[in-house]
Amino acid sequence: MPPDDPLDGYLRFDIAPRLDLQETPSGFRVSRFTFSRDVYLYEAVENTFRVVGKFFPPGRRSPHGAASPPTETEFHNLGLLHQLGLNRWPFRVARPLGYNPWIDHVLIVEHFDGQLLDEVIDRAIRHHHPDRLFQKLSALAAFLAALHNRTAGDRSVDFRAPYEYAGRLIESLVQKRGMARTEADEIYRLREGWWNRSCMWEDRRVIVHGDVTPSNFAFGPGQEVMVFDLERMTWADRVFDLGRLTGELKHFFLRGTGDASAAEPFIGHFLWEYCGYFPERQDAFRAITRRIPFYLGITLLRIARNSWIDDAHRRLLLNAAKENLRAMT
Repeated sequence: MPPDDPLDGYLRFDIAPRLDLQETPSGFRVSRFTFSRDVYLYEAVENTFRVVGKFFPPGRRSPHGAASPPTETEFHNLGLLHQLGLNRWPFRVARPLGYNPWIDHVLIVEHFDGQLLDEVIDRAIRHHHPDRLFQKLSALAAFLAALHNRTAGDRSVDFRAPYEYAGRLIESLVQKRGMARTEADEIYRLREGWWNRSCMWEDRRVIVHGDVTPSNFAFGPGQEVMVFDLERMTWADRVFDLGRLTGELKHFFLRGTGDASAAEPFIGHFLWEYCGYFPERQDAFRAITRRIPFYLGITLLRIARNSWIDDAHRRLLLNAAKENLRAMT
């Protein structure tokens, strides 16, 4: 990184002192993460300083309904999880080291060395190593149960937000991916069927991670879970998080095997493990699995709208999404 870059001084004199280093770094190597054009790794030339910088540069569109830059929101969200005591072993929540609105709203967090969940899933599919995926899904279930149960309040969930979100996904698929209006109308009708289901309104709202995708969690030894990317954290139905993860599992296995049912053993294991943190496991499992099909279905719609999804896989995702949205028991 050029020494005249404004970030150089910020890292050396504002961030480095918070890491208890023996000496101030004299310069930094920088590399960009492959999953985002706005996230970079900064390493000191001569010591163990390693942090992640996440930017929100001018011209970047804010998430729907966001009142602040997402990096500022994430800075506060990370701090909240630390205050709630969720950074205790086996959970590791990325430490927020700084937020600077004057340098493209950069958020600086500690760097974790761990194996991303998407790598664990890939090994289970391509190299037939399911045991590690079962183990790590148990660890992730423990973290999400701790987050949700520790923040459960007295207010009921408001199903209007995910209901409206499903509508935005449907319109995005029509406008950006050429989905036929007749198919969109079919999915809208399926969405309507969930509106009057009392189970979608009855649970207590909790703080959810908001983006439980395989690139946002990493794992160390045993049950250690590393958590980051919390810009979408919000109050919602706990099943929003569970449905996002199970939808991602469905997508990974569908893409890797062509079999829509290949993910089911892992989905069932994850949900059963999560429900083990409730006094009545069977009752919790029954209540959660009544709502899962909706949230799993809209997660598949969310994935299908991505530009990098080819038409053949998009068709598989849309068919699986509709199958889940029909599953009203």
